[in-house]
Amino acid sequence: MTETDRRRYLDVRPDTVRELFARAPTGPIVMLNLIRLRAVADYGSNPAAAPPEPISGRVAFDRYIDETLPLLRKSGGDLVFLGQGAGFLIGPADERWDLVMLVRQKDLQTFLAFATDDAIGAALVHRTAAVEDSRLLPLAEVDRA
Repeated sequence: MTETDRRRYLDVRPDTVRELFARAPTGPIVMLNLIRLRAVADYGSNPAAAPPEPISGRVAFDRYIDETLPLLRKSGGDLVFLGQGAGFLIGPADERWDLVMLVRQKDLQTFLAFATDDAIGAALVHRTAAVEDSRLLPLAEVDRA
């Protein structure tokens, strides 16, 4: 499968939110984010938010993090890990992820309240401009006791 054949995932779909709540994980939740960045941020969907000169997808994504991190922490969550990705050691050779991010929240309801807060909307323009493709995997801790 070539890059142009691959479907891109940028936004949450209502059916996947319903499925997540149907599973009803309890306790802390960690969101695993895999992010592929654009070389140049694309503010075409919101030109008013565009900087005067073009910026990289990484710079736009950093703006997104800078604006959302205080709101995440205020909600009781935190950015647990942000790392630079690369090619897989085990996985498709033609797939790459530029950033890997782990976001922890005390529970699913709190995470959803954070993610749908109106204050996040202003920062999302930077994420939209920055991200070429992404994956978001909610993780619930496994009790091994």
